[in-house]
Amino acid sequence: MNATSCNLTVLRQETVAEDIMRLTVQWQDRSREPHAGQFYMLRAWAADATPILSRPISVDDFDNQTGALTFLYQVKGEGTHKLAALKKDDTLTVTGPCGNGFDTAALAGQYKRIAVVGGGIGTAPLLLLCKELCRAGVRPDLFVGFRDTTYGMDRFVPWCRDIYAATDSGKEGHHGLVTDLLDVSKYDIVLTCGPMVMMRGVYQLCAQSGTPCVASLERKMACGLGACLGCTCETKSGEGKSVCKNGPVFDATEVFF
Repeated sequence: MNATSCNLTVLRQETVAEDIMRLTVQWQDRSREPHAGQFYMLRAWAADATPILSRPISVDDFDNQTGALTFLYQVKGEGTHKLAALKKDDTLTVTGPCGNGFDTAALAGQYKRIAVVGGGIGTAPLLLLCKELCRAGVRPDLFVGFRDTTYGMDRFVPWCRDIYAATDSGKEGHHGLVTDLLDVSKYDIVLTCGPMVMMRGVYQLCAQSGTPCVASLERKMACGLGACLGCTCETKSGEGKSVCKNGPVFDATEVFF
């Protein structure tokens, strides 16, 4: 982990869907460029103000030419409401990049048929993942699940071979679960991020077919650096591991058992 803490300037704030925002800031430290699956701790309020903890938000996109760093997040509590109030030229404090992300160079070197599976706001870190895989020579298939309607899928089109969508309501795409659409036997590996119940379902399909599966976990976090152990998850070996430091990306066999 090579995280740093600094103040960044807001370039733009956009509404993507109901309660879904896209925040773009100007990243300055080119020696610490973020990669797919990593996250930052964001804070747009004073150190002595509430909420006490910063908010962990995964990297949605990063332009290494301009330094534009983008976060896609859901507005659902006091902290994210304060983030949503940020406007162009405002500043916020960030710590990152944190965590171990997807090793896209190694993945693209070893596997040629890759499925990427996401659910809801869990699709946030998948855009940069698909971009990095495509740039490394493998254009993945993308499978996404949402409650009612999809959002942000147009940004995936240049980087994916095919995109398959499912919604709980049937308003868009397949009426049902995203796992209904996924035939893991067609792929060399599956990469997933989203609700735990969805990722467990993806892992179970992969386990049945002997297909490797890598999962990016979501947890409430306090420090984001592995010091407080507040985001510890149980692993197959019985050893507790910090999602923020050891993950958030894990071999799925390690965390689903």
